[in-house]
Amino acid sequence: MTHVVLSQVVASISELKKNPMGTVAAGGGLSVAILNRNEPAFYCVPAKEYEALMDRLEDMELAALCRERENDPTIKVSLDDL
Repeated sequence: MTHVVLSQVVASISELKKNPMGTVAAGGGLSVAILNRNEPAFYCVPAKEYEALMDRLEDMELAALCRERENDPTIKVSLDDL
């Protein structure tokens, strides 16, 4: 059976147990696919990459909200009224 691996670097769970920080470092700042019996079990994602991923996700959610609201009726308000 084939599996999609969404990382350029892979390591086994055994390698991760032996040297966790070395396994993370092997990714060169990118995620590392952790394999269990040659199947992806999970991805080890460095903090900077995870933070960037969360920022992109938030941007996508805000963009979707903007598109959703772009046709809402507008209300004209004078600054003096505020």
